[in-house]
Amino acid sequence: MNNRLRVLRAEQDWSQEELAGRLDVSRQTVHAIERGKYDPSLPLAFKIARLFGKSIEEIFEPDGK
Repeated sequence: MNNRLRVLRAEQDWSQEELAGRLDVSRQTVHAIERGKYDPSLPLAFKIARLFGKSIEEIFEPDGK
């Protein structure tokens, strides 16, 4: 799954550690999501979308789209 998490995080000037704390996940989870190595659960995807004030579709899109 492709995502804009790294870009959105950079726009807020947050480190991976800061974002992880806001989402209540590990820094490694944020890193894995940003690199496309891990797809977040639906509840986590909603939490990410709410944090950035975006829809899930504005942040995540399936591969090959």
